[in-house]
Amino acid sequence: MIQDGSFQVSIYYCLVSTIYNFYFCSFGELLFGESDRFLLSPSCCDPQFGEPDRSAVWSSGMSSSHLNRPAASVACSSKRPTALVAKCSSSRRRRKIADAAAAAARDSSPWASLHDDLVSLIGWRVLAGDLQDYVRFRAACHHWRSSTACPRGRGIVDTRFHPRRWMLFPEGHGLYPGHGKLGGCVRFFNLSTGAFVRVRLPLFRDHCALDSVDGILLLQRDQDTAIRLLHPFTGDIAELPPLETLLPHVDPWLRGNKWCYLRNNCVACISVGADGVVKAMMSLPGNQNFIFATSGDQQWRISSRRCCPRSVPLPFQGKFYMLHQPEDNSEPEVFQVDPPQQEDMNLGTPSLPPPKFIAKCPASTGMCPPLYDLVECNSEILVITLRGEQYSLYRLADLMLGRTVPLTCINGSTIFFSRQRSLHVSSEAFPTIVADTIVLFEPIKTYLAQYHLNSGTLSAASDGRTPGIAFPSPCTITPHIFTCCFREYWNKGQIIFHGNWKDWRVKRKWRHGA
Repeated sequence: MIQDGSFQVSIYYCLVSTIYNFYFCSFGELLFGESDRFLLSPSCCDPQFGEPDRSAVWSSGMSSSHLNRPAASVACSSKRPTALVAKCSSSRRRRKIADAAAAAARDSSPWASLHDDLVSLIGWRVLAGDLQDYVRFRAACHHWRSSTACPRGRGIVDTRFHPRRWMLFPEGHGLYPGHGKLGGCVRFFNLSTGAFVRVRLPLFRDHCALDSVDGILLLQRDQDTAIRLLHPFTGDIAELPPLETLLPHVDPWLRGNKWCYLRNNCVACISVGADGVVKAMMSLPGNQNFIFATSGDQQWRISSRRCCPRSVPLPFQGKFYMLHQPEDNSEPEVFQVDPPQQEDMNLGTPSLPPPKFIAKCPASTGMCPPLYDLVECNSEILVITLRGEQYSLYRLADLMLGRTVPLTCINGSTIFFSRQRSLHVSSEAFPTIVADTIVLFEPIKTYLAQYHLNSGTLSAASDGRTPGIAFPSPCTITPHIFTCCFREYWNKGQIIFHGNWKDWRVKRKWRHGA
């Protein structure tokens, strides 16, 4: 057995990672293993976020040029002379023989004879970078494909296959997922690499998105409000109980439509047990308790402890992190909420483990106490403080050790911050985004701003505008990413600050509040 971390593995990993990209194939066909499933490569997407390039759709082995050919042309092509048809057939045979010889030559190369354990180990290291790289790695040759685990069927139950850095892309113009003009396709973009893919997801005909957790979509089915977890690239689905089982638990003092409190700003967190059971926790604005369920439950369960977080909880690595205000009104404290253990799930009155104290937020130095919040950046949790036009970032790991040193850089990343959800992107992948900044809505001057951590100054984002004034079309990707921080715009295909906010135009009965 080859040992992890050995010099031989490192050398092979470096070499393999430089050659597997030479083998091209359809990302969607590799994931699904079928020619009748659709997925577009990133190069097929318009960089200016225009209309989908339908000439890039691949279906059932038939080229798009043939699909778009007029019926008369197709009819004429079927009436070719016999000699011409025979000539074409012989050309195809020669081409197939040449392709088979090339494939045999590839398979006989030293790279195709690597040890199974070595190929598997390298594959896991490639997967640690991105799922798309792992799929391309498996496409290099039949031996590499057979020596590594297929993502299909493991997309949800194995967290290593979660597409963590992929986010559903808000198209704008009200083109929500499932809109007829999108042809059943949904676009996703990678926050680290800037790559785009377009996936055909017919599921959105009667589903709407409530949240995205590590790239896994949290969907609600329209007719019965069933909650489903969808891996957008493998098609794997985990079934969860319907939302309607929570209606009796909504606080009676809440006025209006109770569905609005169950669907609006739904924040989810998912984890997978050792036995493959998927566990989900959610924080709802209409309930001060966390709710949770597993993939085998018939109804959602309510935690026995009432939690009053100061801000929206942050899902991170299968756990919730939240800010709690002490009774003496001192600086907020950071608590961790673990998912329910399997033995707790089998009890008659299950409950989540009690929240664990992690650290205390930095003390305020001015007369006006700052606002605190939690964000994730580069696989670690940061505490952000907001006081006027001054913003500070602290590592939670440093606060746990008693160190309160603000950060002046975040390794070239950019944080898109809102009180609902925050994202971090790589500035190298998006040229219009400035590194080591925080992009947020500046409430005093009412514009989309970016705060420079190294200089402590504010400036307008690449195309910041006063709210209510529409962005020019096409706009840069900055407002698209910022829209992902607001779920009520993100799931409807709208762009924040681009015109007035609109409710669902279709199926309002089933999607009210989502």
